[in-house]
Amino acid sequence: MHLLLVILFFLEAQFCVQSSDSNSPAGENLATNGLPFPWSKVRLPSYIVPVHYHLLIHPNLTTLRFNGSVKIEIDVKNNTNWVVLHSKNLKIFTATVLDEHEAHLSDKVLSVLEYPSHEQIAIFSPKILTSGEKYFLYLEFGAPLSDGFYGFYKSTYKTKAGETRVLASTHFEPTSARMALPCFDEPIFKANYTVRIRRGPSHIALSNMPLEQTVEIGNGLFEDQFEVSVRMSSYLLAFIVCDFRSVSGMTATGINITIYAVPEKWHQTHYALEAALRLLEFYEQYFNILYPLPKLVHNMMCFWIFKLLFILCCVPDLIAIPDFQAGAMENWGLTTYRETSLLYDPDISSASDKLWVTMVIGHELAHQWFGNLVTMEWWNDIWLNEGFARYMEFVSLEAVYPELKVEDHFLDTCFGAIGRDSLNSSRPISSLAENPAQIEEMFDTVSYDKGACILHMLRNFLTNEGFQSGIIRYLHRFKYSNARNEDLWDSLIKTCSEEEFTAGEYCYSSTQATKNHIDLKKMMYTWTLQKGIPLITVKRQGRKLYIGQERFLKIVLPDDPSWHSLQEGLSNPDVLTLDEEVDWVKLNSDMNGYYIVHYDEEGWNALTELLRINHTALSFKDRASLIHNAFQLVTAGRLSLNRALDLIGYLKSETHNVPLLQGLGYLQSFYKMIEKRNIADITHNLKTYILQYFRDVIDKQSWSDDGMVSDRRLREEVLSLACDFDYPPCLEKAKHLYNSWVESNGAISLPTDVSETVYMVGAQDDSGWAYLLEKYGVSMCETEKSKFLSLGMDGTLIKTQNLPSLIYLVAKNPVGHFLAWDFVKKHWDELVEKFPLGSFGIRNIIVGTVTQFSSTEELREVENFFKSITEQVSELRVIQVATENVEKNIMWLSRNLETMRTWLQQRLN
Repeated sequence: MHLLLVILFFLEAQFCVQSSDSNSPAGENLATNGLPFPWSKVRLPSYIVPVHYHLLIHPNLTTLRFNGSVKIEIDVKNNTNWVVLHSKNLKIFTATVLDEHEAHLSDKVLSVLEYPSHEQIAIFSPKILTSGEKYFLYLEFGAPLSDGFYGFYKSTYKTKAGETRVLASTHFEPTSARMALPCFDEPIFKANYTVRIRRGPSHIALSNMPLEQTVEIGNGLFEDQFEVSVRMSSYLLAFIVCDFRSVSGMTATGINITIYAVPEKWHQTHYALEAALRLLEFYEQYFNILYPLPKLVHNMMCFWIFKLLFILCCVPDLIAIPDFQAGAMENWGLTTYRETSLLYDPDISSASDKLWVTMVIGHELAHQWFGNLVTMEWWNDIWLNEGFARYMEFVSLEAVYPELKVEDHFLDTCFGAIGRDSLNSSRPISSLAENPAQIEEMFDTVSYDKGACILHMLRNFLTNEGFQSGIIRYLHRFKYSNARNEDLWDSLIKTCSEEEFTAGEYCYSSTQATKNHIDLKKMMYTWTLQKGIPLITVKRQGRKLYIGQERFLKIVLPDDPSWHSLQEGLSNPDVLTLDEEVDWVKLNSDMNGYYIVHYDEEGWNALTELLRINHTALSFKDRASLIHNAFQLVTAGRLSLNRALDLIGYLKSETHNVPLLQGLGYLQSFYKMIEKRNIADITHNLKTYILQYFRDVIDKQSWSDDGMVSDRRLREEVLSLACDFDYPPCLEKAKHLYNSWVESNGAISLPTDVSETVYMVGAQDDSGWAYLLEKYGVSMCETEKSKFLSLGMDGTLIKTQNLPSLIYLVAKNPVGHFLAWDFVKKHWDELVEKFPLGSFGIRNIIVGTVTQFSSTEELREVENFFKSITEQVSELRVIQVATENVEKNIMWLSRNLETMRTWLQQRLN
């Protein structure tokens, strides 16, 4: 409780200063000055297209403001007097339209109409802009550096000497380039960018392209001028002014990679450099396209010129930003990261940290092809960016870093996707999204994880070679352009001649395609244009398997007419005949398919017995997926809890961490939910059962950093659970390590994989918590408490980016979940100011607090709160997701509490 109260003090301190309300438009379709706005749609008109931005930007890190100018070359498709583009929270000082000779079209000052509800401005030209003519739009503008994490925003860090230093950085995806410059802020409006940045002598400036030259302009200012960019969408533009240090290296193909970080964290950049070099080399080979560059030379005779041009024109930089809401961002040539997603210190970071850093770098580098070179046409298909990048994390790490065992993690990715996709509040992978809040919500489990899982399924269907060949065609066909969902399917299947097919081309001949009824586009539409996950039912009679299919739902509603079969031609039920009699059948080998399987009673009994007598007859992926499927079916009311608990009875003999943690994870989640309901007997018995049953697994864990990554991840999870459950040997060892660390005044190094557990145990009393805070840089003596709270108020001690995680940490605790929920209700308006509606941060806060509830009274309170702010959240899908999870918890307890009580009594007696 002591720890929870201190964290809540931190959280309360974040919101002592109230934010002002944002302006609202004067009326429907009226600009802020009361005049009619010439455009009524959320999306921009297509009759004006940007060709080239010439941008000058000058951030003042003392006044925390920036000024700039932009000259946009535009291509006029239809005659018009109006130019409509995006702008948000910018003060427009000057607006002018120029002809192709850069002469003013009008002697008058052009007025600018503002329409904040659509984040648009309109400039009227007295002279008609003629189709086919070349024009320039010139604007001067300024604004404060943003206090949040979007647009052009300020970030700070502290030196070891206690000095606070300021930098300015950008984050534009999905719709925030308009906060840094007036622009055509939609992915289809690709253009070239020429960027100039003004700065002081103690800073450096970075942008997407290499520095061309630096000019001293007087008054202690320098202007860095960057080379012309490739054609790209506005959300990929980036610029930063900071005082960071860097480390560089070069790939085998001559690409220079640079990693930037706060000067005192420079030593933590070396692993990121090694990973980036190796992963970029892999992607160049896998995609058969060298790191994307301007289209200058196109024949192999000029390969060495290519290499030189890469060095000069396309230097990918990776930079760790101290304040960053997302994990990372793929800005072309200047990828930005949270510090925890890029920096790695082998003396401090854990095995999980190393895996995370490597996966995030793999994700962002994959985006340089999927997302940057080829961009989705609109945000409804963001999965073409994020699903591919998520999947390529696993493909690349499996090839480049096999020792990290990333395949162990992939099942969890698909399990997470199923958890969301088995709710009625799920959505199709390709979904309607128009306004910024809806677009923000598209960056979710469905786009990332489900997208990756159906790509994995498709890769297994097409073969590795066929899949790779298809995506290479896709990238070549749409490079420097935009694509839609159907464009991917058209590229993946290549129809070829009989000769090509016979010769081993990765394609289908017309006769082969006809024979196998392959219509890839039609098949994949069933996975991307409708929501949900299939449930395959299996009933065995002799050598015959009766296969049925329906939509899997944890909360059953009337039949959804939008649900269709996986493939045309699969009837309900279908019959498969085996070659011979068998003792057991397991479908969905290694869970390569994105679906759940439910067996009849005989089938589950046979698989339970198989695991008991010879669990290695199934792969670790099959064992983990069986456990997952069983407990998912329990939640849906399709399988009894005692049958699923009997299934994991074999886990005493399990040696692989994936199935072991899968089973242990379900037991722990049941414990946490029942503990919050204050059901003392079941809580006590379940804890006792877990500690008794898994004692051997716990006791054999060493308090060290020895072993493979998978061994270290298991140690991290198991010892954390054991100490959380007050297992005496665990507490004793953790306290001993903590006391030794304190006695050495922090001089000895704790094993990185167990340090979090050691700190958790050591900080449970007042003296241990006070010492931990002191090492963190804050005194906790009585006379210093006011100073401590002041540090919390201005975000110095706890950075705002970490608020969602802290709120979730409090909510997970049985004592803290009401405190966290009350905090969210009290500070809702301030939270939305810091984390925009639909953003990852606000979704984490909602789901992290609400889904801890499991009673009808709590559900009613949640629903009433969100009804009170309906105007804000009516279009947010996450509200439906959160409330449906509470309904699921209520239903689980009503169905399974007595079964759990009886089952535990039988096992413990």
